[in-house]
Amino acid sequence: MERKNAWESYDKKTLKKVDKFASDYIDFISECKTERECVDSIVNTIEAAGYRELQEVIRNGGKLGSGDKVYSVQMNKSLVMFKIGKKPVSEGLNILGAHIDSPRLDIKQNPLYEDTGVAYLDTHYYGGVKKYQWVTIPLALHGVVVKKDGTTIELNIGENDDDPVFFVSDLLIHLAADQMEKKAAKVIEGEALDIIIGSKPLVISKDKDGKSKDKEEKAKDPVKHGILNILKDEYDFEEEDFLSAELEVVPAGRAREAGFDKSLILGYGHDDRVCAYPSMMAMLETGDTDRCACCILVDKEEIGSVGATGMQSRFFENAVSELLELTEGFSELKLKRTLAASCMLSSDVSAAFDPTYSDAFDKKNAAHLGRGLVFNKFTGARGKSGSNDANAEYIAHLRDILDRNGVFYQTAELGKVDKGGGGTIAYILALYGMNVIDSGVAVLNMHAPWEAISKADLYESLKGYMAFLEGTGL
Repeated sequence: MERKNAWESYDKKTLKKVDKFASDYIDFISECKTERECVDSIVNTIEAAGYRELQEVIRNGGKLGSGDKVYSVQMNKSLVMFKIGKKPVSEGLNILGAHIDSPRLDIKQNPLYEDTGVAYLDTHYYGGVKKYQWVTIPLALHGVVVKKDGTTIELNIGENDDDPVFFVSDLLIHLAADQMEKKAAKVIEGEALDIIIGSKPLVISKDKDGKSKDKEEKAKDPVKHGILNILKDEYDFEEEDFLSAELEVVPAGRAREAGFDKSLILGYGHDDRVCAYPSMMAMLETGDTDRCACCILVDKEEIGSVGATGMQSRFFENAVSELLELTEGFSELKLKRTLAASCMLSSDVSAAFDPTYSDAFDKKNAAHLGRGLVFNKFTGARGKSGSNDANAEYIAHLRDILDRNGVFYQTAELGKVDKGGGGTIAYILALYGMNVIDSGVAVLNMHAPWEAISKADLYESLKGYMAFLEGTGL
């Protein structure tokens, strides 16, 4: 079964819509490179569209009814949105789920050191990365430093033209004979991914007798102390404050249109913000629905959906409980029935077929750029280990919805059998007994510092998510 290329169906009016949506998305992923930045931006956007904070409604003793829109944030890193439908919440939700964390380098808690006149920040990579891809490219520093008095300092260094950038060094080819003999996984070791942040020593002022006016220990690491002076003067924090910081190292620079025809977008963090952004926009652009519409945007998917901000936490379940209480009254049994009656698109990216590396793919069962929204009946590895395997009835239900709404879509597997595999948050939501399937956008260079997607697939994902939210339950 050959799936058609969406580009071939677009008229001039549609092409303008595709480019406009792509332009807005480029702004989003260029400005939102961490989970916190994503949540801040999304909250600003949805509040302007009339969404209210769920906790505020609770504090004010309010109630919710059809058409009301609320959201809840978990630790500034995860978010859930609800738009109440015409039918009772207990009859089930139509849920869009995606994650907003991406592979990166995290700054350790005791990171700053100097070695032979060069100052570094020690890192620990986050998520599945090819470590050699992170050397010799310009890097930016994003995140927060929280001081003991509760003051939060937000950092975003390396994105503006007059900002400094940072980088990880690599061995010059002239001396790399031994390095080039190593396997790719060992060419760059994890402990070698420390970023260079400076090389200018602090100038120690002296009195007329030639004695240093500063503390004697400053002379031991003059470059490090020069950096500490900059951190204090320009950002108002000290070395000890790294202990309570969350700083992420990401590729510097904006996402860009790619290709002579500008059909692609090259950028950092498509996995999985290319699903998160259209999910949010589908919630905003969809009108009144019969079933309650929901969008979950979570953290920690790249490391197993763990912790208080990952999908395995009770954050989502607690929010649905509060929603039931504010609409029709809560009970444990009603919560279980609500979740079991729900339908979900677990939106995460799929590997786009790459002709350069065709041996890794089963071509007829691979996702292809430009052919629309991707559905993975299952993910996992080898014998489908660790995956949710969607049932045939649910897939048929989705086919009907998408075909009636003119959405381009395709089905795929993540590479050849026994080549590898991957997972999403789908299996976690499936534990409630709801219908869940993996869906998303095809990505080239997945998990690399710069990934690529098709504008057409981005646009079809928006159309598909909107059609799903407007659909009935199974």
